[in-house]
Amino acid sequence: MSEDLQNIAKKIVNNGKGILAADESTNTIKKRFESINVESNEKTRSSYRDMLFSTPEISKYISGVILFEETFFQKNEDGESLKDKLQNIDCCPGIKIDQGLEEISKDSIETFTNGIETLNDRIKPFVENGAKFTKWRAVINIGENMPSADCIKKNSYLLSEYALISQNNGLVPIVEPEVIMEGSHSLDECYEVTKETLNRVFNDLKKKEINLKGMLLKPNMVVPGSKSGIDLNTKEIAEKTLKCLKETVPNEVTGIVFLSGGLSSLNATMILNEINKLNDAPWNLSFSYGRALQEDALKAWAGKNENKNKVQEIFLHRAKMNSLACNGKWETSLENE
Repeated sequence: MSEDLQNIAKKIVNNGKGILAADESTNTIKKRFESINVESNEKTRSSYRDMLFSTPEISKYISGVILFEETFFQKNEDGESLKDKLQNIDCCPGIKIDQGLEEISKDSIETFTNGIETLNDRIKPFVENGAKFTKWRAVINIGENMPSADCIKKNSYLLSEYALISQNNGLVPIVEPEVIMEGSHSLDECYEVTKETLNRVFNDLKKKEINLKGMLLKPNMVVPGSKSGIDLNTKEIAEKTLKCLKETVPNEVTGIVFLSGGLSSLNATMILNEINKLNDAPWNLSFSYGRALQEDALKAWAGKNENKNKVQEIFLHRAKMNSLACNGKWETSLENE
């Protein structure tokens, strides 16, 4: 089983390929659809995701797709399973398996992630129906007296417990400790909190004897807070991010798939490219983007299926740009293709 896990993890991050995070919860996708004046219902959600998954040549750049539970078992108007469409083009289907966030206490906005008690039972139908990997997200805020030691400790423990249950069920865990970009913190503050969080996470993963070759890490990039007023310096961000990862992530980990965390589509590509240009990491450095892959395509769709070709063209372009960035080969001029 450990060999299978390693092969799947390797397949996901090899050859400049990355992950499409299409696992928006019903509430999140409702907000995305509202931004383009489209009602969110089962039919519109299925149509939109089916359009993305049907993009010609998607598997040249996308090796895996994280699905929400509804999507995992959903069929399109022609009765085709959306998950099977991905499997048919050799794209690994995965599942967001956590059950969202809950506040640690009434006096704080800090959260822990729900769902660990029922995880072993809940994971079974996904195993039986062809899932290859799972994802569990923890959220770490930076602010006054945040993050607390309790928040980092609790979330790291839950991430390690989740990883163990996933691997015991034959699925690759994508471990996502996200240090949130929202806030007025500096680049250095983000670096320190990310470093502290990742140290704790890997300490707990090792205690549980997680097969590090059979997992992927989905971290934030080290960036200043979105309310800090500090301009993004992509070169400095790349250097800090790689430094932080080299100080915390064991070499055995197969790959790191960055989250975009509120960065614009272009900035997410530019920073990924700068990180890979440094070219001295022991892991494959790729992407697991949601909004940064879909934002432009979503606007072009506007809820109209006659926009399908345009949507797919825009989506494929974004996927290709990020694939090039995985090899440090993206250039601004390519955005005009």
